[in-house]
Amino acid sequence: MHADLPLTFNPVLNPGVYVYCVAPADFALPAHDMVASFREAEGLTVVLSEEAARRAGLTPVFRAAWITLTVNSQLEDVGLTAAFSEVLAEAGISCNVIAAVHHDHLFVPVERGREALERLSVASPRKRTVP
Repeated sequence: MHADLPLTFNPVLNPGVYVYCVAPADFALPAHDMVASFREAEGLTVVLSEEAARRAGLTPVFRAAWITLTVNSQLEDVGLTAAFSEVLAEAGISCNVIAAVHHDHLFVPVERGREALERLSVASPRKRTVP
């Protein structure tokens, strides 16, 4: 049985540079500055614009370009992550993924953002075999 994948990824490169940082446990940032956060045993990971991180005094761990796959996806979809990961892996582009309710968001090395966008723009998830 094959997953019902969309015809295209419909990637959009968001303007700016985004960073992953480790923040103190009591870290507070205005909601409009935060892209994402995740609490791990080792600390609080935050993703935000490079400018917001600088204003907050946070040290970037990873500088990224942010690509949103504007294809309407569901959290239960099977194979979408594998399909775009394969496209980027073939090009040697690392990718950190955040799945939200409406879309998948990819954070790739900032210097490879345009290349990742181009590769995802011409790729088709349906051309890939997904169990």
